[in-house]
Amino acid sequence: MIKLATHARRLVPGALRKHIPRPAIPAAAAWPTRRHQRQVLLLAGCVQPALLPNINRATARVLDACGIETLIADGAGCCGALRDHLSDHAGGLGDARRNIDAWWPLVTAGTVDAIIMNASACGLAVKHYGDALAGDSAYSEKAARVSALARDLSELLPVIAPSLKGKLRTPIGRIAFHAPCTLQHGQGLRGGVEAHLAALGFDMQPAARESHLCCGSAGTYSVLQPILARELRDRKLANLAATHPQTIASANVGCIQHMQSGTELPVRHWVELLDEALQEPGLTGGLIRSSDVGVD
Repeated sequence: MIKLATHARRLVPGALRKHIPRPAIPAAAAWPTRRHQRQVLLLAGCVQPALLPNINRATARVLDACGIETLIADGAGCCGALRDHLSDHAGGLGDARRNIDAWWPLVTAGTVDAIIMNASACGLAVKHYGDALAGDSAYSEKAARVSALARDLSELLPVIAPSLKGKLRTPIGRIAFHAPCTLQHGQGLRGGVEAHLAALGFDMQPAARESHLCCGSAGTYSVLQPILARELRDRKLANLAATHPQTIASANVGCIQHMQSGTELPVRHWVELLDEALQEPGLTGGLIRSSDVGVD
């Protein structure tokens, strides 16, 4: 339904159009099919595949260029954060259990180095599975193990950045970076994306002021509190625009969509910028799922 609404956006009256996300930028290429000894699980998410599918593809392609294979487990879906935002805590825990069940065969097989999230809100949620399910005798140990494996995609940058050197075209344009609240405050990950991309030749700029403030997306906040959310968005965009960027980058689908609704500048996930700078991404084939690699 969300995907259909985005494609019909231009037909909707202006008063309603601003509440509908803009269509996603088309994917530049397909999911890589090369096999690698190093493997990670990726949570595809629920909103992102419909609105911004190229983020997951870009993630797989960048990791492929670094000799890491990206898997998506059949049955994994929403991290549970959206249900929690809407006070459906039981439903959020149900989502967590479903994801744990989907990932468990690969986790116990010991073939994946990490479970990665390229939406920082999802990463925060999965890292808290162990705490959320600590009182569930059937899932407490599994949840703790899954949380221990959970990584935001940016946490792989120290490993993959050296592999990317020499493989990138000259990055173009100044990039203003917005660190989502779920990344810099929730997960305590600050400065990593900017530092590693700058070391790779990107012109990375933090917000001119108030880089610690929320952009107004905040899960379902932009839907439930649209006036305040737009005020926060416009304040954030003004601070980012003060650096005179050609592109705004972030690390969470909600922030990207919310900010894009208030600016004509392209708002992208930082991994998409890495993907576009790769000279030879090695792009062919279709989606790799756990069923394709012999996991029962």
